[in-house]
Amino acid sequence: MRHQSLPSMCAIAALCLSGPAFAQGFGDNGGSESQSGGQSESDGGGGNAKGSRKRSGPAVQFAPYIEVSQIVVAELSPGDDVVTYTQVAAGVDASINGRNNGGSVSLRYERNIGYGDNAIDSGTLSGIARGYATIIPQALTLEAGGLASKTNVDGNSGSSLDALARTNSESRIYSVYAGPNLHTSTGDVEINANYRIGYTRVEAPGAIVTAGGITPVDVFDDSVVQSAKVHAATRPGDPLPVGIGLGAGWTQEDISNFDQRVRDTYIRGDVTVPVGRSIAVVGGVGYEDVEVSGRDALLDSAGDPVIGSDGRYVTDKSVPRQLAYDVSGLIWDVGVVWRPSTRTSLEAHVGRRYDSTSYYGTFSWAPDSRSGVNVSVYSSISGFGSQLNTALANLPTEFSATRNALTGDLGGCVSSTQGNNCLSGVLGSVRSAAYRSRGIAASYSTSVGRMNAGVGAGYDRRSFIAAQGTVLGAANGVLDENYWVALYLDGELGPNAGFSANTYTSWLNSGFNNTGDVLSVGASAAYQRRLLRGLSARAALALDYLDNSLSDEDLTAASALVGLRYDF
Repeated sequence: MRHQSLPSMCAIAALCLSGPAFAQGFGDNGGSESQSGGQSESDGGGGNAKGSRKRSGPAVQFAPYIEVSQIVVAELSPGDDVVTYTQVAAGVDASINGRNNGGSVSLRYERNIGYGDNAIDSGTLSGIARGYATIIPQALTLEAGGLASKTNVDGNSGSSLDALARTNSESRIYSVYAGPNLHTSTGDVEINANYRIGYTRVEAPGAIVTAGGITPVDVFDDSVVQSAKVHAATRPGDPLPVGIGLGAGWTQEDISNFDQRVRDTYIRGDVTVPVGRSIAVVGGVGYEDVEVSGRDALLDSAGDPVIGSDGRYVTDKSVPRQLAYDVSGLIWDVGVVWRPSTRTSLEAHVGRRYDSTSYYGTFSWAPDSRSGVNVSVYSSISGFGSQLNTALANLPTEFSATRNALTGDLGGCVSSTQGNNCLSGVLGSVRSAAYRSRGIAASYSTSVGRMNAGVGAGYDRRSFIAAQGTVLGAANGVLDENYWVALYLDGELGPNAGFSANTYTSWLNSGFNNTGDVLSVGASAAYQRRLLRGLSARAALALDYLDNSLSDEDLTAASALVGLRYDF
């Protein structure tokens, strides 16, 4: 029942959206740094207006559709297999932009019916959503978001959306979160508080099956993450010349693999000093306690780790929890905030955290109402589930999902001119160990006439944390580096036709032994022409390439589609 309920959970979260004007996720452990793996966090208590700008279109949009397609996949190298299957799909793209509610959702279910010995026969639910609902105007909101996606997780734990569909590595990633946000004031003091709870699961059967005698890769299973924060502050000039604030927070992620726990508690004060009409110097100091702990694997009579029926190590619940990371003490940061207009915002910070120097910041610029640039530099300690939940929480509430033009799978980015809109950096690796993550992500989106285009790119560096002397101990201090780029383009070709195109590139450079570097590159394009009211014909092509440095043979495949679509 556990596996059957996951798609339903994600569908419910996608349809029952709620998300606030302040998009704090799980990442703001110290009140300042970003933890979203390409998404950004702001202050310590919770209140930026990311993703809340009103759109000019209809308040409610609801666009259901059905599709029937015939698909052929031809392996070009190293073999020459050809697979043909029929795909039947139903989905909906919806959005709401009311005075007190807002959000976007793209939900799709597809059934692939194959033929022959190598048939592809499967059903897949995919979707992405984020939004908010107001409980008490200007005081209490409830937000939620979710992701359900088919992805590829290879034997070295590398993961990518919108990548080559190969039945031996096809996996599922599910992630949902929800929580309330409170904004109030007493006199000159503004008070912000929030609570989040989230769940993430990776189903990767093909990634954890290994040849006899080879140690399996410890792929992330699932985790529950909770976060609570409160921040009280005054504005510069009300009543003091400078703004002062006090914040506190707690975050905990419980990872099922080896019963790992990432716990972070902090308290800090901060000050904002205006030095001009649009620029201010900011700084903060506080105390933080961060712990990462876990248990060892269960051993058999020969002293070897026991591997369960799901291919993952079995955790020994009888042994005591061991500390893998324990840092507490003074934290501080200084920086600059520049907001020359409602269209431009820059924050840059440097400080001491996690017993090392940390850099983080965000930049957003909207040259006009149809374009947006966003950059995020981040640093965090978390597990995979917490980082993905935070990335979802930092998506804009106004977006259109980008999907593979041939398979319908979600791409690494959503189409939006607001906020950070890519998840590719988070999904570079799905190993179970907690880690220190540092990186940068940037995106640009624009609409020109009847066309929409966007590009996202980034770098994510993870240093894994594990207790010495345990099965997971070999991962301690090992680095994974992921570089990624994703592009999309779509538009209309007259009143009765349209097109879409997507490309992706990702390179995972893993420090683990016997894993190698993995390069994934691909592109897809589709053409659609209306035949009758609501009914259109579709054609699409795709080419995908996978190169593992440990393999002598690269994998290349070409795909083609023809089909019909009906939009209600």
